[in-house]
Amino acid sequence: MLTFLEGFPEGTIAVAAEGRVTAEDYDTTLIPKVEEALGKHKKIGLYYELGKQFSGIDAGAAWKDLKIGVEHLPRWERMALVTDTEWIRLAINAFRFLMPGKLRVFTVAEAREARDWISESQ
Repeated sequence: MLTFLEGFPEGTIAVAAEGRVTAEDYDTTLIPKVEEALGKHKKIGLYYELGKQFSGIDAGAAWKDLKIGVEHLPRWERMALVTDTEWIRLAINAFRFLMPGKLRVFTVAEAREARDWISESQ
């Protein structure tokens, strides 16, 4: 399940994942919000928190995540990923060179720092 978070600058999508994230979560929640933001802003930011209640992501959701990221590649200004899930941290760090914007990975304990960092550019 994906839940939007409040208190972020205009042009930044902030979302927290709990439980298992599915393709339907992307279709009904995240993708419409990304498309709405891209209709209003030349570049956008993303704060994505995979906290202690996050239990995984299904293959369909992972595919949609990659697809929406690549389709709008030059329009991502900053991305902050907050997670203690090691395989996700390793995967993001392995592919960070492909991202045109700034990308940082934070631990759950560093969530406040991540919020401050994503807000700097706005």
